[in-house]
Amino acid sequence: MALSGPARTVVQTVSVVVFMGAMAWASVPFYDWFCRVTGFGGVPGQVEAASDEILDQTVKIRFDGTVNSHMGWEFKPVVREMELRIGEVGLAFYEAYNPSSRPIAGQASYNVTPYAAGAYFDKIDCFCFTEQVLAPGERVQMPVSFFIDPEIVNDDDGKYVHTITLSYTFYEIDLPEGYAALDAETTTDLN
Repeated sequence: MALSGPARTVVQTVSVVVFMGAMAWASVPFYDWFCRVTGFGGVPGQVEAASDEILDQTVKIRFDGTVNSHMGWEFKPVVREMELRIGEVGLAFYEAYNPSSRPIAGQASYNVTPYAAGAYFDKIDCFCFTEQVLAPGERVQMPVSFFIDPEIVNDDDGKYVHTITLSYTFYEIDLPEGYAALDAETTTDLN
């Protein structure tokens, strides 16, 4: 049975609204995936192993760490700057502290500036790949291992990059299942 007139218009309008809603919902994970794969927007890549080529040319890496205004942690890099040869693996640490009286879960977002370096900044392992949970009063040092892909020297824009900044921002997220019970217990004990 074919629809006609106002019924057809309503079905078409509802279909467009549903399609646009689905596209809006899918855009965030798709954009995140796209940035991770291409380095677009200064998002570093994730790799399984280090580079097998190390150049004599060096690059200075700066580290920055902040928390979202609603995050209850303190967060900062342990060392603010290091110099590495291109292709050499670097290991940096960030320190997080939960001064509150409750467990707090967080997830870090990150980027690299200048954006031309994003596609060549490769992380081997990073605390930002998973959610982090800190107990009340807990202080931890979280590692990130990385290298600058030697291909950066062949890039029209990348070859002029001598300083790269790796920035993280932590956001509070919902506690995982097991920690939610601990949080409820802590809250009950305080009352």
